[in-house]
Amino acid sequence: MMLSPYPTTGERIRIGLLWLWCGLVILFLLVPILIPVPLSFNSGSFFIFPLEGISTRWYEVVLGTQRWQSAIGNSLLVAFGTTLIATILGTMTAIALADEKFPGRRIVMPLLLSPLIVPVVITAVGSYLFYARVGLASTYAGIILAHTALASPFVVVTVAASLTGFDRNLMRAAAISGAKPVRSFFKVMLPLILPGVLSGAAFAFVTSFDEVVVVQFLASANQRTMPLEMFIGLREKLSPAITAAATLMMGLSIVLLVVANILARRGQKRPG
Repeated sequence: MMLSPYPTTGERIRIGLLWLWCGLVILFLLVPILIPVPLSFNSGSFFIFPLEGISTRWYEVVLGTQRWQSAIGNSLLVAFGTTLIATILGTMTAIALADEKFPGRRIVMPLLLSPLIVPVVITAVGSYLFYARVGLASTYAGIILAHTALASPFVVVTVAASLTGFDRNLMRAAAISGAKPVRSFFKVMLPLILPGVLSGAAFAFVTSFDEVVVVQFLASANQRTMPLEMFIGLREKLSPAITAAATLMMGLSIVLLVVANILARRGQKRPG
């Protein structure tokens, strides 16, 4: 009996219902995220629909006032510092764990990924209690180190995924040719795993830039980041400037995550 290559009417209905269901789920997930976008262009001073008018006044407030400029600067400083340290440590850790001879790798890996599982508030409290004793509380260094602990697992995972298709015989060939380990890494391994490294760096940046719980415990009044400024604004005064800041943060996060996804796909397509 020969099967028809064309779907039957019943199959078409099921496929249509499946697409409809997927569209409703996506809409359910996206609507709460997208609501601040139109509100950020409201010319009025309240969160209301329909909008009183279209204006960019709240973006001018976020980008033009000293309080928000300081918060944006603090967020970028902490995020870039976190990204740099997390990328270096995460890449080195992933390379070490990729070696099957590494002792206790099955125990070390779950420990490294534990910040993804442990509630952030526990990490924040523990970081504060420890940093207060060593003098790192209310410092940029303390915030960056705490964010590095949260962001490093993303780098470890993405770089480890890139290393699954890496042929270590290339490193042996470089060593036989007289190249030192550091030169072999930069000339042979790093170019091949670079998409994974950059993807992990993008995730690390987004993780730090959007984090607010740890900053609440560790930051001083002069070290407020953009998410913390938004949180404080929600408690003290509801202003549409918060929706403008949220839209800017969401846009930056989406761009970085899209870049990370593109880099990850390029890493998967890379010939072994």
